[in-house]
Parts: sequence; structure tokens; C-alpha cells
Amino acid sequence: MPIHNAKFTSFGSYVPKKVITNFDLEKIVDTTDEWIRARTGMMERHYAEPEEAASDLAYIAAQRALEASPLKHRDIDMIIVGTVTGDHAFPSTACILQKKLGMKNIPCFDLSAGCTGFLYSVDVAKNFIENGTKHNILVVGVEILSKVTNFKDRSTCVLFGDGAGATIISRTERNDISRIIDSVMYADGSQSDLLYQPAGGSRMPASQETVEKNLHTIYMEGNRIFKNAIRSMYAAVDELLRRNKLEAKDIDWIVPHQANIRIIESLADKLHFPMNKVIVNIEKYANTSSATIPIALDEAIRDKKIRRGDLVILTSFGAGLTWGAILARF
Repeated sequence: MPIHNAKFTSFGSYVPKKVITNFDLEKIVDTTDEWIRARTGMMERHYAEPEEAASDLAYIAAQRALEASPLKHRDIDMIIVGTVTGDHAFPSTACILQKKLGMKNIPCFDLSAGCTGFLYSVDVAKNFIENGTKHNILVVGVEILSKVTNFKDRSTCVLFGDGAGATIISRTERNDISRIIDSVMYADGSQSDLLYQPAGGSRMPASQETVEKNLHTIYMEGNRIFKNAIRSMYAAVDELLRRNKLEAKDIDWIVPHQANIRIIESLADKLHFPMNKVIVNIEKYANTSSATIPIALDEAIRDKKIRRGDLVILTSFGAGLTWGAILARF
């Protein structure tokens, strides 16, 4: 049994100022606004400027999460950043963020789990809080996918955007109704080749050939990912419900990874869950990978959709293949 309970204390988010619409993409690739909207639900996305890196977006989101909380910078005793598009291969983006925030002498590390990176990071933070070793952990999901997008691949280049979402996870009193109740995390490495970035690592280091062949960009087998995403997120949510003796009707909100509106609708349908209780903002930001869920949560809380006491499920699916779900009382 955990020694302590963990809860979401606050959220913050940030997206770059540059907006790229479907009509903008029509000018650079063989696609149409109608095709994109019908198949993905996306209308626009935000792109970082050439000089912007993941830590820049993460810094603003983190500052906003701190401002929305009763905590000071000195109260944070760990930073975890979920990302696959960090500033560098090393050092970690979390360490760079620590410097930007003026924090010192606390553990900082990145976590790579694709689009499930934020949920994996929250789960790790939850365990540090529950075992009593940490009090307040800053968790950030951030991606700049526009810089690893292949704009010659019409099937993937319309899907992605840039952004960051942050939360502070804190130790809570036993009588506080707000807490992270349960979580499930999974991976299937046997299907890792369905969604990956071929070059840039030790398997295929950067070379003139890898650059010319666009091998430093996202490769995805869309149809197989689509089917896996629905099946895996449903299984994760269903396990949480059964394990906690709940039914779908007991849940106030579901906040899914914003990868594709058809995936979201199919998941809701399988769960017999009403779409008007599903948080969706994919039309504004497209797929920002590990940032989609914290951005959606920040907006939903600020818009007073999600309120204190609401029972919420978060669920995601990503490269790895990875997937999971979290049950929380806000």
C-alpha cells in the first residue's frame, strides 16, 4: 500500500504563435482541407519557429503551472519531461528546463514513450510521491514534431503540431478528495517498427544519405497504428474500470490522446461513453504527441469543464508501442 496519496495540483500549457491551417498545407503537399478534416478532425496546428526548442515551450508551460499553484519554485523537488523531440540527445531537456527555471540540486530526467510520454511520466511521478521520497514533482509533456515531419509524405505531414503541457503532482492529505487513484501502463516492443524515426540514433547515425532520404523524420504505418490505438486504449480504460469496480457511466470526463478524431470517436463508442463528455481540441492543435493530454486538461480546467471532485480518465497510445490510462479524482 502507498504511504501517501498523489494528486494533480495545477496545470499550464503553451503552443507556439505560428498557426498552420489545412489550406497552408494544401500549398506544399497534395492534400485538401476537406480530406484532412474528414479523416482526422484537424483544422490547424501550431509550429515552432526555427530558433525555438522543446525547452523553450516547456519553460512557458511550466511557469504557467507554477503560477496556477500555491507553490514556489523552491518547493519543486523533481522534474520529469516526457518527450521524443528534446533539445538534444543529451543532456536531458529536463536539465535544461531546470536551469531556465532557476532550480538547483533536484533530480531531472527525460522519459521517452512516444505519445504516451506524459502518462508514463505522471505514473513515475505518482510512485515517487506515494513512496514518500518526493513532495512536489513538475511533469511536462512537450514536442516539436514539425522539425521531424516529412513534408513529402502526405499521409503523415498533416497530422502533427507543436506544444507543451505541464502539471505539478503533489503529496496530498488522506482526507483530500483529489488524488490519482490508479494507473495502468503497457508496451509491445515487437511492433516498434510501426511508428519511429529511422535515423539519428546509434542504429543509423546522421549522414548525408540519411538526410537526403528524409530518414530523420517520422515513419508511420497509419492503418495498423489506428487499429492498435483503439484496441489498446479501450483495454487500458476497461481494466481501470473493472479494477476499481466502476462503469463508464460513473466517469465524468475522458481525456484521450488527440491523435485522430475517428480514433477518439471509436474509443467512445466501444466504451458506450457520450462524446459530449470527451475532451477534444484536436481541431486547434492536431497531434502534439506527449503534449496533447496536458494541453487538453489545462484548457478544460480553465474553461471550467473539469471541476474539483470530477472523476476523470486519461488514456493514450504511442510509439513503442506504448499505451496506458490513469484514473484521477480532480
